Amino acid sequence: MNNEYINRINKTLDYIEKNIQHPFTLDELAGVACFSKFHFNRIFYALVKETPFRFINRLRLEKAAFLLQSTPNKNISEIATNAGFNDLSVFSRNFKKQFGMSPSAFRESKNQMRNFSQTNRKISQNSPSVEMYFCTSTNTMKWRTNMELNKSVEIRNFPDMDVAYIRYTGPYAGDDKLFERLWNELFQWAGPKGLIGGKDFKSMVVYHDDPNITDESQLRLSVCITVPPDTKTNGKVGKMKVDGGEYVVARFELTANDFAKAWQWVYAEWFPASGYQPDDKPAFELYPEAPKNGKFTVDICVPVKPL
Repeated sequence: MNNEYINRINKTLDYIEKNIQHPFTLDELAGVACFSKFHFNRIFYALVKETPFRFINRLRLEKAAFLLQSTPNKNISEIATNAGFNDLSVFSRNFKKQFGMSPSAFRESKNQMRNFSQTNRKISQNSPSVEMYFCTSTNTMKWRTNMELNKSVEIRNFPDMDVAYIRYTGPYAGDDKLFERLWNELFQWAGPKGLIGGKDFKSMVVYHDDPNITDESQLRLSVCITVPPDTKTNGKVGKMKVDGGEYVVARFELTANDFAKAWQWVYAEWFPASGYQPDDKPAFELYPEAPKNGKFTVDICVPVKPL
């Protein structure tokens, strides 16, 4: 499929993700993609392997699943509305069809898993794995941990960031060859344009879906570099804005096979002890330096808000 088609459909996916509560129309989505509505459906399906409204419905249900497990104080009706469903019965019926259980049963199952994990942690550890302290040199709160791969944890405020990206959909865990290919494609585009390096330059991977909720064949990620706001993109390279705000930034030193363990630690160990909960925005990895001897220094960045 032509790279220009990929670019237009990626713009549509970004638009949907940013406005998931919005009642979309086919004319509207076709307009974002700059295609005739008579051809848009077929082109979208050819690239995404789902119809536009099946894709929207799945994203809404997966957002609801995320909110059910991350915001236990929100009632189900409020979560349904936040995910873009105006009718609770329609939401419940669709949710059960997607996940095989009702929203309330899904929330209860996640709570039981969380309680079981925390009980096991208390039994198996003689000392807490996460301890907060005040850093006088930076006047910020930080955390000490006994996780061998973790180097530091702190809360940091990021500005909004304009990024150029290449997107991938499908399995990715432990596939360093995949990431190498995606980075090479992005840098080959950015290098001749003088977009690599500089004081505020950042490279990152944005994860659009939760691998504990979304089937691995539908997982989306974007390898990104920060670019000036007026940067023009084309072909497979798209442009989007990564929302700023408060993030937990957990630095690790990892091999390609350690990433899943590091992400799991942030959610299963750090969050329950932190006084924070995940906010409803994509998480990402920042790479402050080049890999050395097969190891990556990486900052796992998850948006947060107080419990």
